Parts: sequence; structure tokens; C-alpha cells
Amino acid sequence: MTESAPAPSTSPATRHARIHPSILSADFVNLEAELGRITEADSVHVDIMDNHFVPNLTLGLPVVQRIQQVSPIPLDVHLMIDEPDRWAPGYAEAGAASVTFHAEAAAAPVRLARELRSLGSRAGVALRPATPVEPWLDLLAEIDLLLVMTVEPGFGGQAFLDVMLPKLRRARTAIDGSGAEVALQVDGGVTKETIVAAAEAGADVFVAGSSVYGADDTAAAITALREAARGRCG
Repeated sequence: MTESAPAPSTSPATRHARIHPSILSADFVNLEAELGRITEADSVHVDIMDNHFVPNLTLGLPVVQRIQQVSPIPLDVHLMIDEPDRWAPGYAEAGAASVTFHAEAAAAPVRLARELRSLGSRAGVALRPATPVEPWLDLLAEIDLLLVMTVEPGFGGQAFLDVMLPKLRRARTAIDGSGAEVALQVDGGVTKETIVAAAEAGADVFVAGSSVYGADDTAAAITALREAARGRCG
């Protein structure tokens, strides 16, 4: 059984902002070239949608396997799909650095998280905006990443829901109090402006789609996001 990948450190002394551009906003016809535009990022966020859990259809496992082969940076896979207990392990087996499934879709989340870790991926749990964080706080020791959606999942280009900031604060307080090394990720509407509020609320991993891929200079956009969040994660 393969050892799980080490979780990123999230202690207050070492926490730093990590930027994960989402290829949902990339040119799907030229994905290898689009991956080459974001080499300054910490990981690439790969959104998997099945047209059931969310009303959109994107990529599947065969495409992700190929992306894994050519990507210059690690893959952060976000499964917005039904039956993640059945499908998520395949993405870990493909080599994804982290695999995040939705709390609302998983039948046995602890078992699934342990399986993902055993396959060498970090295990993440994602929460839709209306899903409370409190029922999941007892499971922090079982996961490596908690994703608080700051838009409704399914489409790129949506505006950041600032009503999620208190939820982020509660999650950060619980993570710090638990001593668990769990990254707190936000996904949706992340810009140079909204990243500041999200970082101050406790997020330390930021998924950015159109604010990176919509820029003429993607490297500069990534740097600007990281600098905007720097020193505020906590």
C-alpha cells in the first residue's frame, strides 16, 4: 500500500498562500499549451463535472490521465460528480496530488478519504455554499484539504459569495484548534480584491480561473494574487 502524500503545512507559523489556476477557464483545445502558461502556480485545479451533480459536463479520467503526463505542476482534482466513492480512486491512481470529492455526494467519506490517501493522493472534502461546515469538523484528522465553495459549483466566472466568509472563519478556527494539517481552500470568484478577504478569513489555497486565464500575462496574474494574499492567511 502506497504511503499518502504529505499534507501541506498549515500551522500559523508556516502557512502561505498557494494559487491553483482552474483549467475550467482555459482553452480546452490547447490544454498542454495552457498548462505551460501557469508554471508559476502551485498546482493546476482540474474541475471534473458529470452533468448530474452539477449542470455541466467537462473532463473525465482519460483526459486527466493525459494531463497528468504533460503537466509541469501537480494536479489538484475537484470532483463535482455523483458516486465519488466509485470514481475518485481512479484519479488518485492516475497520479493526482490531491483529489477532492463533495460531501453532499459521498456515501462513505471517511472510507473514501482513507482510500485516496492509501493511493498516494491528498484527500479533500468540498462543501457547497449551503452545506454547513460543522458536521465535518470532527473528520479533520481524516482529510488533508477542506474546500469551501465561494460560488455554486458547476460554472466558471461567477461572483464571489462574501456570505461564505464567516464559514471560512469557523473552519479556520476549528483547523487551528484541532492541530490537524489541513489546507483551507476557496473556489469561486477569486480576484485580487476578493482574495484579500478570503485570506483574512483563514483560507490559504485559492482556486482562480478567469482572473488568471483571462489575463494577458498569466504569470503576472498569479504573482499578483499571491502577493495580495501574502501575510493575510490566518
